Amino acid sequence: METSFLFPVLLSLRVATLATLAALGFGVGLGWIFHRYHFPGKELLDSVLSLPMVLPPTVLGYYLIVVLGRNGLLGRWLEDTLGITLIFTWQGAVIAASVVSFPLIFKSARAALDAVGRKYENAARIMGYPEWRVFIAVSLPLAGRGILAGTMLAFARAMGEFGATLMIAGNLPGRTQTLSLAVYSAMQAGNDDLAARLVLLISILCTLILWISGRLLTPRWQA
Repeated sequence: METSFLFPVLLSLRVATLATLAALGFGVGLGWIFHRYHFPGKELLDSVLSLPMVLPPTVLGYYLIVVLGRNGLLGRWLEDTLGITLIFTWQGAVIAASVVSFPLIFKSARAALDAVGRKYENAARIMGYPEWRVFIAVSLPLAGRGILAGTMLAFARAMGEFGATLMIAGNLPGRTQTLSLAVYSAMQAGNDDLAARLVLLISILCTLILWISGRLLTPRWQA
């Protein structure tokens, strides 16, 4: 199988997996905080955290460059202190994909945790469980299906990420070219056969993920 097909597939799987894991940690953690605590500006912060769902990808890419670019707020410190450069690297693509996919997990986790009956959590507290154990032993298992469905949607979103990835990681064949970028490049080069195969592959993968996530979101008594 030629490199022009295999490399973008493997890179996209790696980027989407790492991005989803990063988004899962932050999304579930923040979802639990929003479920458990009430504080001023809570819904405003929820809106800010959900912005990647609605902002144009180029705007997200701009923000990432402002923060992580060589002259960015964090990028300069990373380069001067640790020698780490994220612009035009596959690691930058991971960050872009995690930012874009994060709201899908965060919103799913918050909704799933909010749907957990308070009586179960309160019963665990009465039994003397500390908050971390209430979360691990009660809240997380009961909210697991909703969180898993959101995680799968986030993975599919990370697989198809284009705009923010293009801005921060570039479109470098053999280095940062993901599936969606490879489709764009193939079309630009007039390689319709390669573009069609890549499009078919990502369409099948995303359809499968959406079908499984839909099954997870179906109530058990209807499954």
